[in-house]
Amino acid sequence: MKVPPRGNRARMAKIGYFLSSEQWTPQSLVDQARRAEDAGFEALWISDHFHPWNDAQGQGPFVWGVIGALSQVTSLPVSTAVTCPTMRIHPAIIAQAAATAAVQLDGRFVLGVGSGELLNEHIFGDPWPSVGVRLEMLEEAIDVIRLLHRGEEISHHGEHYEVQEARIYTCPEQPVPIYVSGFGTQAAEFAGRVGDGFCTTMPDAELVKAFREGGGGDKPVQAGTKVSWDRDADAGLDAAHRLWANESLPGQLAQTLPRPRDFEAASSLVPRDMVAESVTCGPDVDAHVAQIREFVDADVDEIYVQQIGPDLDGFFSTFQRDVLPQMR
Repeated sequence: MKVPPRGNRARMAKIGYFLSSEQWTPQSLVDQARRAEDAGFEALWISDHFHPWNDAQGQGPFVWGVIGALSQVTSLPVSTAVTCPTMRIHPAIIAQAAATAAVQLDGRFVLGVGSGELLNEHIFGDPWPSVGVRLEMLEEAIDVIRLLHRGEEISHHGEHYEVQEARIYTCPEQPVPIYVSGFGTQAAEFAGRVGDGFCTTMPDAELVKAFREGGGGDKPVQAGTKVSWDRDADAGLDAAHRLWANESLPGQLAQTLPRPRDFEAASSLVPRDMVAESVTCGPDVDAHVAQIREFVDADVDEIYVQQIGPDLDGFFSTFQRDVLPQMR
């Protein structure tokens, strides 16, 4: 199928809500999911972390427990953004968790996967492999998950993983789609080759193009973005800088720093102005719409918006009344 022209894609783009497991309690995540559906958001992203990026964020619930609760309170599709199925949890267990989530959600579940960060994956003391090895492990892990999602007894003897006579009995009617995240050309092309879709956090048309030309074609592209809605723009920026300055760290720091305190130290070097350049802060509706449209213009199919600031009432009412209608 030919990719529609950009103008048509703007009307087709799905706007979802991004549940931040690093920042909110399980109860709050469930409540936000309800409110997101009521406000007119069309799907949910949920992050999967063992640690938050810094102590100020302050949370780290087990994502699979939260997804089970979400299945009882919302009819929206849910994607993990993203799970690392290579080190902290064996891919056979991720396969079982994803199959159960898909059954609970009546098939409205996407398993987003990535090669992980040292922040979460170092907790058992395993060595941290190079990017190339991590992608190799991820590809094998995806193979294991897909084999198990057939619902048959399988054995797998691979380079990185061993599975002996395993069968998942609770399986959805259709295999769980597996979307792969990527933040560079190599990873985007990898996602195009092995994934059923692509996950990113950047409105980068070249990255999306690399995914599509690398084998992704017309498969879905998801992206997450952060805003800090507040009636006071300075207060919104204060919250964004205090909680999420780590998003502006350069290079591979996000993949290689091991502890929340290390991210806090590195983030102290990030000026407020740098955060303001990437996160819309305050009540300006046009600015919020413009931030989302950057992703539409980059050929992204599904955009997930995370609210950083504490005023959830203001965020949901403004997006329901003023922002989401403009995106449709």
